[in-house]
Amino acid sequence: MTKTEQFHQLQKNGFLSDKILFRPILMQFAAEYIGSNYGKFASDYKVLVETNLRCMEDFNLDMLGLISDPYRETSAFGAKIKYIPDGVPRCLDLIVKNIDDVKKLKIPDIYKAERTLDRIKAGEVLTKKTQGNIPIIGWIEGPLAEACDLTGMENMLMQLMIDPDFANSLLDKCMTTAKDFAKAQFEAGCEIIGIGDAVCSQIDVDTYNTYVRDRHKELIAYIQSLGGKIKLHICGDTNHLLPSYADFNLDILDLDWQVDIDHARSVLGEKVILAGNINPVDIQNKSSEEVSIVSKELVKKHKNERFILSAGCEITPLTSPENLLAMSEAAKL
Repeated sequence: MTKTEQFHQLQKNGFLSDKILFRPILMQFAAEYIGSNYGKFASDYKVLVETNLRCMEDFNLDMLGLISDPYRETSAFGAKIKYIPDGVPRCLDLIVKNIDDVKKLKIPDIYKAERTLDRIKAGEVLTKKTQGNIPIIGWIEGPLAEACDLTGMENMLMQLMIDPDFANSLLDKCMTTAKDFAKAQFEAGCEIIGIGDAVCSQIDVDTYNTYVRDRHKELIAYIQSLGGKIKLHICGDTNHLLPSYADFNLDILDLDWQVDIDHARSVLGEKVILAGNINPVDIQNKSSEEVSIVSKELVKKHKNERFILSAGCEITPLTSPENLLAMSEAAKL
């Protein structure tokens, strides 16, 4: 059975008989693992492809992914990006400062913008190399995350409180680009599209429901209408948001270490695949034996559910390969 078939069986039947799927989020760790760096990983699809394939082979990953940094779409909108060898790329300018900037903001052609095209190419190459035998997760910024990238987090969160016209207009433009980028990656071969909107964990549920909830639901429904699957990633403490996800028809939901998996299951039901939720700091700092114990406990507890073993968020670059191997080995039943 291929890894893609295993994923489909997990979705259909609710469990696998011989393993738990293993898919940690790997970015800087993966780049440095193959002797490269974060700047090259984020700027060159060939490096992104190589890191995914090497880590799949060495750590027995069950899914591959195109996640790299928050500024693919931001760059397509016109912001200047600086690559950092040992850190996340930096956005050098906030291109939306007021409502006039929102009105003038042009929807980018994601096939012509360098950074969005680079990710699309990564999807195409991974699809060709894996021949459909392993699920590939594309990645887009959620509407609130992208709005924050364009205008600054402090300003955007302020606009949510004082200027609904500004907030809604900018979020709508971010939605259009999110759909375009998701469609392009799906057509490039990405069966699953990850939606990263981590800033949502920092707002209260009323604000989320007012500005973001319906947009998430619309974006999810759109991607699923294309035939794609959804992986929603809002790291941090999202306990207050779980009820708002109830009718999203999610395929996969990432849970960070602050969210109890059993509680999330009680709110969202049996059909969603829950992924998580070991604290990445623990995976970095604890011994491989300790990581193995924590991982095995999760596997034992959730082996008969729709569950993917992962960290709550990205595996840190200081994590030892032995600790990641301990997680991988724990996924075997």
